[in-house]
Amino acid sequence: MLLLNTHPDRNKPFEELDREVFAPSAVNEALQYARARPGYAPTRLVELPELARKHCVAAVHVKDESTRFGLGSFKALGGAYAVIRLALEQASDALGRMVAIGELQSEAVRAVAVRMVVACATDGNHGKSVAQGAALMGARSVIFVHAGVSQARIEAIAQFGAEIVRVDGNYDDSVAEATRTAQEKGWTIVSDTSWPGYERIPSLVMQGYTTLLLEAVQELPQAPTHVFIQAGVGGIAAATAAFMSLAYAAAGTVAPRFIVVDPKRAACLLESARQGERVRIEGQEPTIMAMLECYEPSLVAWRILTRAAHAFMTVDEQDAVHAMRTLAAPIGADRPIVAGESGGVGLAAFLVAAQDADMRRSLGIDDASRIFVINTEGATDPEQYQRIVGRSPEAVLG
Repeated sequence: MLLLNTHPDRNKPFEELDREVFAPSAVNEALQYARARPGYAPTRLVELPELARKHCVAAVHVKDESTRFGLGSFKALGGAYAVIRLALEQASDALGRMVAIGELQSEAVRAVAVRMVVACATDGNHGKSVAQGAALMGARSVIFVHAGVSQARIEAIAQFGAEIVRVDGNYDDSVAEATRTAQEKGWTIVSDTSWPGYERIPSLVMQGYTTLLLEAVQELPQAPTHVFIQAGVGGIAAATAAFMSLAYAAAGTVAPRFIVVDPKRAACLLESARQGERVRIEGQEPTIMAMLECYEPSLVAWRILTRAAHAFMTVDEQDAVHAMRTLAAPIGADRPIVAGESGGVGLAAFLVAAQDADMRRSLGIDDASRIFVINTEGATDPEQYQRIVGRSPEAVLG
């Protein structure tokens, strides 16, 4: 399903607070934080010329986040960044001076951070990032996981010393429980979704994502004309739309059209767009796109996307599977990419739209179009990946 953005705020300027989050100085600072962490390396930008020819467009580029910081997801850039920022702020207050990025793991900073407890809810990837950031700083992390989070993903979080709390229900239920418990115990909640009165930390999480976008913009040969970007609560979609809109405007270049993609079974952004306001939808049958199974958009993300999104779109379960298999077994000389169940959803939406004449026309896709998508996660559950694709991640990459 495709729904063009007709919100009254469409094309209005971003609010000043949101512009500050994605300003060049803030984006460059986020990059410096990423570079200060052990294991930083830019992820690859993969061009798929054979796929582009098959679908009659000029180019398809995939930013492959499957190797980011060894966590297998773009979220490695968000939660950990927010934790590090908060720890350094607390250290600055405690020490009575500004603490520099280079002091991340100094004894003075760790002596402050060890008294911190950070908590969050997760489908898997955000919690892993928060836990890694806490471990880096010496802080304690408590991660709330709902019933749909696989054991493999729970173990990947626990490896960083996180305390795991299991919650009955879905992701939104785990967010509520994490927030309630954190408030009761005086912990710091580091969420990737936002609500009235709670915006700064989720904005920091989104600011952390800009490192991958800055890397991509610097490497892309031309500005994309279309960006298909998946959304759970909307954080990566809003970060992509805000960053690219501002960056290309500053360069005097026309911004891409941003198509925001939901799983059909958890289409909270599309339904909000349909109703013209941020709404919570009822949970349905679980989706294979577990990292995107959210039922209410983030307040900050919704505010940005009402202004910047060109359209909202849904894909179904088989679309996600098809994208995973397409990336694992590419056409001709195109390079293979390991994409998890949620990782290839942006590409899944493009593949659906490219084969539908009405969608192509509505989105303005033609033989001059340049498509950009993000593989937001690799095989974060390798056994599940092999069941779906028929080969292990190692075999796909040869």
